[in-house]
This record gives sequence, C-alpha cells and structure tokens, in this order.
Amino acid sequence: MKNRTFSLLTLFVMALFMSSCFQDKEQVDIYHYTDEELNILSKSLDLPEIRDEYTIKFPKHMRDRGLRPPSINDAKATVGRVLFYDKKLSKNNSISCASCHNQALAFADDKALSDGYEGLKTKRNSLALASVVNFPTYYGGSNSFISGSIVRPRFFWDERAGTVAEQSTMTIQDNIEMGMNLDDLARKVQDVDYYQVLFKKAYGDVPITKEIVLDAVQEFVNSFVSADSKFDHEMDIYGNPEVDFGGFSDLENMGKRLFLENCSSCHSADMSTPVETTANNGLDEEYSDIGLEGFTGNPLDRAKFKVPPLRNIEFSAPYMHDGRFATLEEVVEHYNSGIKNNAHLDSRLRDSNSNPKRLGLTETEKSALVAYMKTFTDNNFLSDKKFSDPFK
Repeated sequence: MKNRTFSLLTLFVMALFMSSCFQDKEQVDIYHYTDEELNILSKSLDLPEIRDEYTIKFPKHMRDRGLRPPSINDAKATVGRVLFYDKKLSKNNSISCASCHNQALAFADDKALSDGYEGLKTKRNSLALASVVNFPTYYGGSNSFISGSIVRPRFFWDERAGTVAEQSTMTIQDNIEMGMNLDDLARKVQDVDYYQVLFKKAYGDVPITKEIVLDAVQEFVNSFVSADSKFDHEMDIYGNPEVDFGGFSDLENMGKRLFLENCSSCHSADMSTPVETTANNGLDEEYSDIGLEGFTGNPLDRAKFKVPPLRNIEFSAPYMHDGRFATLEEVVEHYNSGIKNNAHLDSRLRDSNSNPKRLGLTETEKSALVAYMKTFTDNNFLSDKKFSDPFK
C-alpha cells in the first residue's frame, strides 16, 4: 500500500509539472508581440496577433517517394511575406515581388511580359512560383529534397540562379524589374518601424543587412508548397499515376493517359519528382532569345528554356518564356501540330524520321489533356491568407 501511495503521489506531481509546462508553452506560442509592437505593426499591416504557421506537410504519395519538406521558420517567413509585397523594394517604390507574382495567378503574372519599375517590359514571362514541389533548389540551395536525386532545377527561364536568394538578388537589382541596389535597400528597410519589429523577432537584435533581407524573402518563398490538388488526393489513394483514378472523370483519365504517353518524359508523371530541367520545344525555327546558352556559354544550349512545373497551370497563363500562348488549348495545339524544326529541337519531340512530331489528337483528346492539367490546381493554396498581401 505504501508503494502504491508513493506512485500515485508521484504521478500527481508529474501531472502538475507537465500541466504547468504546457501552459508556459501555450503562452510562448500565442503571445508573439507586445502591445507596443502590435500597435506599430497594425498601423501598416494586417498581421495576426498569433503568428501564422508555415509548417509544410507533404501528401502521402510524395512522402512515399522519399520527398522531404523544407523546415520553415515562421518568424522569418512572416517578415519575408511583408517584404514580398512591399513596393519599397523597388527604386521608386512602385513595384513589389508580388507585382509580377500574383497569388491568385499561381504567383505568376497575367501579362506576356511584366511591367518594370519605370514601365519598361521584362524580357521574359514571369514564371509561376506556386509550383515549387518541382524545385529542389527552393529547399536549401544545392541540397535536393528528393533522396538520391541528381536532377536539380534552378531559377529563371535560363536557370541562371541556383537559389531564391540568388534569384531575388538579380530581380531586385535588375535595371528593368526593380532597379534597387541591395545595400541601399537594407538602409531603406532599416528605417521602417514595422521592419524593426519583425526583423528583431526573426533574427534578434542585429542590424538589418541585405543578407538577412534576402534570407527572409527566401524563407517565405520556400514555403510555397502547393500539393493539395485533385491529382494529389487521387495519388494518395492509388499511388500510381498509370492506373485510372476513381475520382477522375472519364475525360480526365483519358487526358492522364495521353499525358503519360506524350508529356511525362519532360514534365514528370507524379508531379513531384523532376525529370528534365531544360529543353528546346520547337517554338520557332530561328530564335532571337538564346535562352540557356546565355548562362552556360555552351552553343549546344542554344534556345533551351526551363521545363516549367505544371502545378496550378490552369491559372498561370500566358504560357512559354515569351508568353505567346494565351490558353492551355493553344499550348496543347502547339505540341499537337505546331512544333517547328530547328537544330536544337529536343529529340523527344522528333519522330523516327527526325521530323517534328505531330500527335494528331482529336478534339476530344485535346480537351482531355486540358481537363487533366486542371486537376493540378490547388485552390486552398491560391487563396490561403498567410500567403496574401499583408498591407492595409
């Protein structure tokens, strides 16, 4: 009886201790800002008192393939969100990152060429950012997020940047896009009261430098993982894209079969594991834009461009590096009948006689491909408030 009494007492004391710990943890989790800090933030920003969580969860079919989600720091992602939407990042306070990467448009632009800070047009179409499960470089630079993978896509249509920070550096300083010197930007940000609060919460009591500005933007963009689509739900059930999905319509399953036969060798069958990074897809016989060659200096890379991820492709029109196609139907028709011959055309787009392929799809088959690509849409991601504009 004495031993029993001791055990019950011990358990009671432990329960009280654990309860106290949980209460302490609850306070740490909830009260991220003092009243004074909230007052400063609330003058310009619509940020929640309880900081948003940017924890990433991959669906089962991605975890089964060995994919590892990036670890995101909520405080850094929060200040990164503000920076992403802040027009102060441009030389004349007219353009933000979000000006060319709209959340509702899969973080792309609805213009063939985007507007720069002085009204000039960018040289290429703005790539959609809401597709990053196909971008290993979003998860820590050179470290692939896929166990054993050697395919590591990079940034921009010519892949000249290896990380979000590198991409942001080039974009912010570009003389058409944002025109801002990074050292000047750090000084500019240093004087803003809400940044003084947010950077201190994320990085401690240190000077705001260009390095931590870029790090914060990178942390926010790293959290752009879109993997809650109709396709993902069916893949979690079946685990194999080559079988018909019970939750798909007949047209969507037809489109999936056609996609696997004609498109997946570049764009991937599982929408998760990168297959190809760049290719020439026969848009022209002669190219004024030399594409990847401009970055590598290799003539064999002439007019090759990024093979873009297709998640949320329904909302990221117009398409191709120059935004020449306004609809998915036009894109499908290009691969069906419009591929042009040139010396650098990808071999997968040639027939057995080395001529450009002609798929000869029926109207129903073309509609099926479009219907299938729309199953890659993740509406929750495209409307999630924690990725939206925080400015009042």
